[in-house]
Amino acid sequence: PGHDYELAVGFCLTDGLLAGAPVQRVRYCATGSAVDTAFNVVTVDTGGVAPEPTPRLTTTTSSCGWCGSDAIEDVAARLTPLTDPVAFDVDVLASSPQVVRGTQRLFDATGGVHAAAAIEVDGTVRLVREDIGRHNAVDKVVGRLLLDGQLPARDLALFVSGRTSFEIVQKAWAAGFSAIVAVSAPSSLAVDAAQRAGILL
Repeated sequence: PGHDYELAVGFCLTDGLLAGAPVQRVRYCATGSAVDTAFNVVTVDTGGVAPEPTPRLTTTTSSCGWCGSDAIEDVAARLTPLTDPVAFDVDVLASSPQVVRGTQRLFDATGGVHAAAAIEVDGTVRLVREDIGRHNAVDKVVGRLLLDGQLPARDLALFVSGRTSFEIVQKAWAAGFSAIVAVSAPSSLAVDAAQRAGILL
């Protein structure tokens, strides 16, 4: 829990659900009492501009659900490669894990959450969010940047405290980050997606 509005908005953007529509309002449970749903339902309102999302009613598996080269084609059909991305110094990116680590209060308390952060060209940490899921932590960062009118994030790198999967690259691509840095190795599909997007990984 925490930063629920950012998580919902970031997820809607990175999964293409907004389709370019502006977010007009975010609130807990537009259909009833937030208390009744234990603050677990968030409504992102575009005033009816965004298309109706397709329900995700599929068999649950331990995989991401985005496996294979078709996933890159699906994302590339919706997103265009970055043009003129900002160059990041490799030493700045390499120091990001240590810099962000000093801001991970939930990890200090639990040892069991991930962090995502927006890193400036000089290595300054602009924004950090934590969540038990690394994808959720990224969505929280993206959502905050969107709500603050700071997307596309061309002048920022995305830091992730875990493995760089295809989904992480897809989210960074949707938000317009110029670079991604993570503490663990990327998957081959993530490398392919980053090359297709023009993102430094």
